[in-house]
Amino acid sequence: MSTMNISLPETMKSFVDEQVNQRGYGTSSEYVRELIRKEQDRMHLRNLLLAGAASAPAASADTSYFEGLRDRVRKGAKPAAKA
Repeated sequence: MSTMNISLPETMKSFVDEQVNQRGYGTSSEYVRELIRKEQDRMHLRNLLLAGAASAPAASADTSYFEGLRDRVRKGAKPAAKA
């Protein structure tokens, strides 16, 4: 694992220390890693939403569309085994 040193104003360091204590993180590094993971997830979701918005329109999801999905699920479902 690589090491990165950061400088924070005292108020931010105090905030991080409080979060570590209140939320059960072992170290401030764990807290910062969690923040970075959440930001990565947020950016990934944003990119998926933008890609979806830029894609060509699909067929509308009306009542018949959902009925077709239900039928496919019903046909694919196996009966429960008897005990």
